[in-house]
Amino acid sequence: MSSLASSHGALSRGVRDARPVLPGHARIHNLALVQRELFHAGAMSRADLARATGLTRVTTSALVGELVDRGTVVERGLRAPSGPGKPGVLVDLDREGLQVISLDLSGVDAYRGALMDLTGKVLAREEEPRRSGESSRQAQEAVLALARRLRGRADRRVLGVGVGSPGVISDEGVVLAAPNIGWEGVPLRDLLQRDLEDPVVVRNDANAAALAEYTLGDADPDLFLVRVGRGVGGALMVRGELVVGRYNAAGEIGHVPVGEGGGPPCACGKRGCLEAWISVPSLTRLLHEADRDGGSAEDVLSGAGTRLGIMLAPIVGALNLSDVVLAGPADLLGGRFLDAAQEALRSHILGRFHTQVRIRLPEHSDDIVLRGGLVMVLESELGIS
Repeated sequence: MSSLASSHGALSRGVRDARPVLPGHARIHNLALVQRELFHAGAMSRADLARATGLTRVTTSALVGELVDRGTVVERGLRAPSGPGKPGVLVDLDREGLQVISLDLSGVDAYRGALMDLTGKVLAREEEPRRSGESSRQAQEAVLALARRLRGRADRRVLGVGVGSPGVISDEGVVLAAPNIGWEGVPLRDLLQRDLEDPVVVRNDANAAALAEYTLGDADPDLFLVRVGRGVGGALMVRGELVVGRYNAAGEIGHVPVGEGGGPPCACGKRGCLEAWISVPSLTRLLHEADRDGGSAEDVLSGAGTRLGIMLAPIVGALNLSDVVLAGPADLLGGRFLDAAQEALRSHILGRFHTQVRIRLPEHSDDIVLRGGLVMVLESELGIS
């Protein structure tokens, strides 16, 4: 893991971990290495796996045996003959035999969930409506009910539960602050873990989306992702590592005012925050107002996209990023909105050094947080990233 982007998001300041590296640590690392290689490369023989990982054949065989006993790796039959000698037995992750529950709590009208296999195939979907004016306790009960229904639909071993939630999330899965849900200090991981009796990982929804785009998509290892839903959040990855910041609030761009004061009121109490301009409810309201008053939808989308581009310019300029992902409803964020954001971004940075920068919509935008929940569980339980 890079010292720039450690799991706590803080620079190392030259301080090294003084704890000794024990044999058990190397074994855990090697087990994760084997599973990661199989996940990305697909089924292969033990000999091929040894060559791909750089481990000895004896070590690889022992690790595969342990993973088979754990039920995360299975044998797939003989490899096709390619020369003299007995063909090797193919091994692979049990992609269809293990299942993951994933929850996306960032939706405008509903909390969404899916039961998925390790390939990312959705086996079942469930939703729980968001009720206007619901209390924090009611929102928690809705999420628990959603998770229970998905757990009841699982017909194989559940590897874990991944949750993408709006707000600032602690390392322990506590939602420290989520104004759009009305949560503050909610121990979401513990609530779900106690109820479902499965391992649970909770992260900010934008961070979940960034993990999905990096592990399952076609993202650069250095990227900034903007998640637009009920709220607006950002996620930063540097050299393939998620940067969360010292207080787990890296990427919280939604509540930064854009422009010269004024603007629409925001849920945080300020006016003119980015979220008040481009969140799905805000942008939808602005479009309805323009239609009612004879205004132009193109002007609304152009103005909102421009504000996003202006907000992104110092981030892209400071980190010299070339990949910016905009995850949200394509019918709102594509077209004029995306074009305006791109134009504003390029006009506010030094073009000579950022000629390749692009803002793009991901391929699986609707399910990107759910896919992020899958990646979170793969990372937590199998060491796959």
